[in-house]
Amino acid sequence: MIDPNRLLAARIPEVEQRYDWRDCVLYSLGIGAGVDPMDQADLAFLDEVAPKVHPAMANVLGYPGFWMRDPAFGLDWVKTVHGEHALRLHRSLPAEGHVRGTSRIVDLVDKGKDRGALIYVEREIREMVSNELLATVRQTVFCRGDGGFGGKSEAPAVQALPERAADTSIDVQTSPQGAMIYRLSGDYNPLHSSPSAARDAGFERPILHGLATFGASCHGLMKRLCDSDPSAVRALSGRFSAPVFPGDLLHIEIWREGGGRFAYRTSVPARGVVVVNNGTFEVAT
Repeated sequence: MIDPNRLLAARIPEVEQRYDWRDCVLYSLGIGAGVDPMDQADLAFLDEVAPKVHPAMANVLGYPGFWMRDPAFGLDWVKTVHGEHALRLHRSLPAEGHVRGTSRIVDLVDKGKDRGALIYVEREIREMVSNELLATVRQTVFCRGDGGFGGKSEAPAVQALPERAADTSIDVQTSPQGAMIYRLSGDYNPLHSSPSAARDAGFERPILHGLATFGASCHGLMKRLCDSDPSAVRALSGRFSAPVFPGDLLHIEIWREGGGRFAYRTSVPARGVVVVNNGTFEVAT
């Protein structure tokens, strides 16, 4: 069970990171760019001379790793799940940089002893020398074994999808090697690479990282809505609702809401499951 005072007082390690064009290309490969080797829009993210930098790459910059495993936080980390994720870009990411990621717990919600708890974590990614804010990442962690500590019980509402039919859609093919590539951007959880670890967690085989699905969704939204222009992207959010297996075809339904704002939902038609729900996407107007 969570001790709120202990948890809020514990510090998530600050992370300093240098990256270059190779890291940018590796990230783009991990979310599925290049699956079609003739797709010119995708190839621009894989070019070594002047690569486009994927805005969703901010998710792996200054990443503190699986900090929940540290006993200082007092969490039943085996039962933690990434529930929701949001990203806001304050400027386009450069193709090489030296950044600092500062993460902190900003809120707790107690859903009850039998329903778990929610931890809201915010990470600011800043350029080391200028201290310029590049991106803000907000993550919701669902702690299935840590409810009942007596905290507030109301979670912030998520944006409901429009009830009308989607205005447009796009399909995005993930790579069978996607999880093996994506993990090289810093998330080495064996759930995504080891068949035995996946079976122990209740899956028939390794699953794709949730943030790889998030990045692939961003990639499809960019392709459909802003000509794959990274500088146009302002924000992206979504709620994870089911796993994706490497090689799955993703179907993204999109609703226009005006003012450069869109709602979206990502599903895997072959299995009839929604994998990212209540999504939002924002571009410059």
